[in-house]
Amino acid sequence: MNPIETLDHGITRIDSGYVRPALAAFYLVAENGRVAFIDTGTSHSLPLAVAALEQLGLERDQVDYVMPTHVHLDHGGGAGALMAAFPAARLVVHPRGASHLIDPARLIAGSTVVYGEKEMARLFGEVVPIPAERVIESMDGMEVDLGGRPLRLLHTPGHALHHYCVWDVASRGIFSGDTFGISYRELDTARGPFLFATTTPVQLDPDAWLATVDRLMALDPDAVYLTHFGRVGDLDRLANDLRDDLVFDRDLARAHRGDAEPAVAIRAGLQERFLARLEAHGCTLPRAELLELLAMDLDLNSQGLAVWLARQQGR
Repeated sequence: MNPIETLDHGITRIDSGYVRPALAAFYLVAENGRVAFIDTGTSHSLPLAVAALEQLGLERDQVDYVMPTHVHLDHGGGAGALMAAFPAARLVVHPRGASHLIDPARLIAGSTVVYGEKEMARLFGEVVPIPAERVIESMDGMEVDLGGRPLRLLHTPGHALHHYCVWDVASRGIFSGDTFGISYRELDTARGPFLFATTTPVQLDPDAWLATVDRLMALDPDAVYLTHFGRVGDLDRLANDLRDDLVFDRDLARAHRGDAEPAVAIRAGLQERFLARLEAHGCTLPRAELLELLAMDLDLNSQGLAVWLARQQGR
């Protein structure tokens, strides 16, 4: 798969190179010679952002906006590197995430606890601070003007409180970050894309997320541009799959509220559901390959549900 793919409506999909090919994307949107990057990948992704500009015959000073949908490091970890490289750009970030990108010390420290210093550097590179005067805090429903093209920001709690999605009227597309779930191209079949929720720590709220899905679908979009991974259609089916997944995940977590280590049983339940859904979807990849492909998601999703469960229990 080409790491830089030109789509229609002035949209370019860029594989960020995070972990493995076709795991995480970010997007370049161009209109009348002005550019926005929606999500950023990591600091390691900067050469790909520059290459995409060059492929389109655009200059660095034509970048007006850098727009991480939220500050999880696979989505916003490269924001500082892009801002340093694009001198005219302004960062547009959810107000709950702004301080973490202006001074990323806490973000770095928390992630280093999880990954360790060596793995942190390998996965994310340097998380570069961004001058506060270059930051625009989003408001729900606000629009930014990209060369005459409105990009509307919708605050979308559920996956994280500091998350927004971008509604692009020109393409009738939603840049969804993690809010519309994950759909890996390896899992596509004759029935189309396979999609599931990403319930990672620490601000998961399944009920708020269900309301968010309804809000997004009320826009009647033609496409969703996923960070994980690429553009998808067939949105009514996928939205129903996402709703079903969220209800299942919430109820699975509640069923293990009395466990000493609920994440263990939650992971086992998620794995069983993944495999059953994939079989029904017509996926023919060997079980071992599927489990390797989904291992990171199973780990993170079970951890996120366990954290949410603990919060519900006041722990």
